[in-house]
Amino acid sequence: MPGGDLSEFHDELRAVAAGLLGAAGAGPGAGAGDRVPVDWQRVAAAGWPGFEVPGALGGADATFAEVAVVLREFGRAAARGPYPAVAALAVGALGLLEPGPGRDGLLRDTAAGGAVPVLALDAETDDPAPFRLARTPDGPVLDGAAGFVLDAPAAGRLLVPALDPGGTAVIVDTGPRADGLDVTERPVVDATRAVGRVAAGGVTVRPESVWRFRGDPDGALRRLRDRAAVAMACDSLGLSEAMLDATVAYASVREQFGRRIGSFQAVKHACADMFVQVALARKLVAAAVRAQAEGSAEAGVAASMAKSYACAAAVDVVGKAMQLHGGMGYTWESGVHVYLKRAVLNRSLFGPPALHRRRLAERYRGSAERA
Repeated sequence: MPGGDLSEFHDELRAVAAGLLGAAGAGPGAGAGDRVPVDWQRVAAAGWPGFEVPGALGGADATFAEVAVVLREFGRAAARGPYPAVAALAVGALGLLEPGPGRDGLLRDTAAGGAVPVLALDAETDDPAPFRLARTPDGPVLDGAAGFVLDAPAAGRLLVPALDPGGTAVIVDTGPRADGLDVTERPVVDATRAVGRVAAGGVTVRPESVWRFRGDPDGALRRLRDRAAVAMACDSLGLSEAMLDATVAYASVREQFGRRIGSFQAVKHACADMFVQVALARKLVAAAVRAQAEGSAEAGVAASMAKSYACAAAVDVVGKAMQLHGGMGYTWESGVHVYLKRAVLNRSLFGPPALHRRRLAERYRGSAERA
């Protein structure tokens, strides 16, 4: 993907993504029961899984900035499907690994739509590698569990972050379903998401399925958690924008006491508050996406800023949207509840706002002490 100003390309990509996701029955006004997973072959045909895959492997040689555009539209449509888990986490992890036949083949298959890899990164805890590898006469054996893995039930290939016997972080390709690997779907409040518990009890893996990171393994795992946090911020920004637009449109036509409710000062103030929150979230998310795409040393700081603000603001924005829709906002048919449940889950995944604010406070306190 050439450098320079890509805003026009991103606008076109955003329009295409909105059209494809809208055609799948997603978006405001659709209840949870009306939403079906976006067809993976259509996603693959659009080229989305291959954005960050090298051109030599059938990808687009793009960056996380292009992935973020689609992630934001997934949130705007409250769409179902494994694309966020595949693009934000699995492809991101594969891109940090040393090249090899197994890794390269999986990237090629993912870009073509033939594979749906999911990274078993626990979204509920801060442990980046809850699995362990042990040496045995039969080969490496994997043990451990991740209790809250996005889209694990739909995974075609599971990639498991683990510590090898020397304590070095690696990625283990367990294949479609290795013996001893258990995936249990977990119920969550958000009906647009699938979450599973991944447990490995004495899973024997082939040595060639243990893939190593380029450079610093611990740093790579931190970068993956930061990517996950930014992905949640992108999703939350999209759903906040959708609810702001839907609320303004509703207030422009709904009448009470012979007047459109958008003319009432209390409604104007509430919409203005929503607009300010969305505008600030948009700035923070843009900075975090840019830092990820450029591999900035400040990417972790930007990720925590975006995650803590955008995900908390989304809950407030959707809550106001439900209130301003009046009784209609509380009905199953309105679809507002779908966005509220998704916003609530986003807020807790990969670190709640309090955790990210604490990280920021510790960083700046450390800077002040060193000064």
